[in-house]
Amino acid sequence: MKLHNYFRSSASFRVRIALALKGLSYDYLPVHLAKGEQFQDSYTQLNADALVPLLEIDGLHLTQSMAIIEYLEETRPTPALLPADAPGRARVRALAQSIACEIHPLNNLRVLKYLSNTLKLDEDAKNTWYRHWVRLGLLAFEQQLANAATGTYCHGDTPSMADCALVPQIFNAQRFKVDFTGLDKTMAVFNACMALPGFQQAQPSACPDFEA
Repeated sequence: MKLHNYFRSSASFRVRIALALKGLSYDYLPVHLAKGEQFQDSYTQLNADALVPLLEIDGLHLTQSMAIIEYLEETRPTPALLPADAPGRARVRALAQSIACEIHPLNNLRVLKYLSNTLKLDEDAKNTWYRHWVRLGLLAFEQQLANAATGTYCHGDTPSMADCALVPQIFNAQRFKVDFTGLDKTMAVFNACMALPGFQQAQPSACPDFEA
């Protein structure tokens, strides 16, 4: 198993968490997004989106973090990252997609580069954009947690796909100094996750390509 990823990519981080929680080992193949290594022909032949992560597994080249996690869940189902009941699975997927589909796409590296390089926004304006959309999304996430009993984690008392999505987003939000006021449930879940070895070993500082 080979994982092409970048230490700071939240999408890559999601997959690293899922692999760690399932106890799956893999070869770590760094792709430095800030240096543009994702656009090299050798990589785009594997992943036409020129994004990370890319997981080589079972003779396949899988892309898109949530699809990869779903594949792992279907082929390596223990420990489970989705609840056994259909309503629970729907809720976990909705929480995960609130991060992966609503918050993250507005603030990933290529969007931030476009704001700076093409639209010529200065650093303060770019960071204001980031903080606005991330905080707005996390406030909605907080409300979703409040609308149902969550347990220790996003859904119940074991980590799920939703936690795999949440933790990397909080890491990035902390880096950009997002205001976490009023996000008590969200941050309690984050702190509970980060007490677990699987989340700790997947974090950016534990990656071989980590840069301070």
